[in-house]
Amino acid sequence: MWILGISCFYHDSAAVLLRDGEIVAAAQEERFTRRKHDPAFPANAMRYCLAEGGLRAEQLDLVAFYEKPFIKFERILETYLTFAPRGFPSFIMALPLWLKQKIWMKELILKELAGYTGKILFPEHHESHAASAFYPSPFPEAAILTLDGAGEWVTTAFGVGKGHDLDLHKELRFPHSLGLLYSAFTYFTGFKVNSAEYKIMGLAPYGDPKYVDAILTELMHLKEDGSFRMNMDYFDYCAGLKMTSTKLDRLFGGPPRRPESPLTQREMDLARSVQVVTEEVVLRIARHIHDVTGQRRLCLAGGVALNCVANGRLLREGPYEALWIQPAAGDAGGALGAALLCWHRYLNKPRQVDGEHDLQKASYLGPAYSDERIARFLDDYELPYHRLTREEIPDRVAQLIEEQNVVGWFQGRMEYGPRALGSRSILGDPRSPKMQSVMNLKIKQRESFRPFAPSALVDYAPDFFEIDRPSPYMLLVAPVSEDRHIAMTADQEGLFGIDKLNVPRSDIPAITHVDYSARLQTVSKTDNPLYYDVIDAFRRRTGIALVINTSFNVRGEPIVCTPEDAFLCFMRTEMDYLLMGSLLLYKQEQPKSHDRLEWNQEFELD
Repeated sequence: MWILGISCFYHDSAAVLLRDGEIVAAAQEERFTRRKHDPAFPANAMRYCLAEGGLRAEQLDLVAFYEKPFIKFERILETYLTFAPRGFPSFIMALPLWLKQKIWMKELILKELAGYTGKILFPEHHESHAASAFYPSPFPEAAILTLDGAGEWVTTAFGVGKGHDLDLHKELRFPHSLGLLYSAFTYFTGFKVNSAEYKIMGLAPYGDPKYVDAILTELMHLKEDGSFRMNMDYFDYCAGLKMTSTKLDRLFGGPPRRPESPLTQREMDLARSVQVVTEEVVLRIARHIHDVTGQRRLCLAGGVALNCVANGRLLREGPYEALWIQPAAGDAGGALGAALLCWHRYLNKPRQVDGEHDLQKASYLGPAYSDERIARFLDDYELPYHRLTREEIPDRVAQLIEEQNVVGWFQGRMEYGPRALGSRSILGDPRSPKMQSVMNLKIKQRESFRPFAPSALVDYAPDFFEIDRPSPYMLLVAPVSEDRHIAMTADQEGLFGIDKLNVPRSDIPAITHVDYSARLQTVSKTDNPLYYDVIDAFRRRTGIALVINTSFNVRGEPIVCTPEDAFLCFMRTEMDYLLMGSLLLYKQEQPKSHDRLEWNQEFELD
């Protein structure tokens, strides 16, 4: 039984293929089109999935789309009518695309899947999120929480999954949305909505929570159970072309920051404040769900579930003994949830879980490229490389990292979801006090304030971080162990904002954020043996059982997918080495320019 799941037309379009309920392939459209967060119909991702399964469209048994387009269109029409005539310019912009394409999803799918004549199912948006959270989890039963900007009408929902049954019990509805509140602050601080929310999370530790009271008294009314209502006088996203209104400008002492202009203390304080409020809302909702359901485990999905700082607090301070968070928690994961709903609920198929191991396959679900395919590309363009054996790779890469080189790492199947997890990664030395700024400015070409994440051997992670369980998907922030802290001097304690950046805070300073935290990925031998062996070789050389792991891309670019993508990114940055499969490239040996390869390409900034 073959089932294809699809999500598209908002952001992070994706396709997923199941065989008898097992995930065969999953990928976001952005990786193929090279357009970050691409919302277009996932034709390329769909073709990849079918090819990975070795089948044609007519061999599919079911297709599922992750939401109900007509109900979403109803919400958009009702919202514009409610705010008319103020929302007319925005309405005129949105209407043609809906009438020409978005509401005719069944016809579009049948057109793109030439030869398919079977059923197309349309679960609700938050049902798809909930299914993506619960069904791949290791839990026989669990509470489920979904939080995002908005689906059809729902913005937050909770329920319970048991066996192969899944029911959502309560919901919050548009326009009252934690995801849209966070996006409004993303917009107000000068970053790109639906793309750069994670920057607010990274910026928050530089600020003070001085606006928390203003948010909770002016912008929203928050109840003890975590439900809330937003004061829409301060927001413009219902009908306008902006996220916030001029009333918010007055509340926060001026208009939104212009994109790419210097950051001020105000933006840092705003980021800290909305992050504190977000964590409080998540904690209150999670405690309420625990009280209502009595469940000891919680599964999460929706874009807000990518807020790993909130997730870390929920794990440490919440009432649950275990969490499982969908690695592709945003709309990309909706494609997976829709497909799984078909299998488990529509077809009434059981789940088989052991309470410990999830069914996500470490989220290595995208395309892989053989050494032969990589060598063919390099040879075709006469690009020099050195071939290593499997046994040579771990110590050679560990040596390069120890010598303060930055290494591009392109191995195996590409990750599904927004995090690089050791297949499409850039690696560096976490001990270096300069590596954070070097990699931000010279490699990633991004803002200097942004922290880097560590990949740590799962058995050694508690030696470095205050965490007692695996974090394989980089969705938990954990404090760096106190015995690794470097005490601040009196002068350093008085620093503000970005001035805090260059002060080493631990013996692994490159991955220690200014609040002594780190967004942690734990690596097991089972999930990724080669990556594990590299980190283990680095441990044997240095005593440090972790490396810097950042996604293989530059600012504004999707994570690389193909060998061509990886080589071009390698050449347009100051990376020192690139290992693709067993083929090692030295930067100094590569041509300075190439008449058939343009590595001066620039991406739209996010």
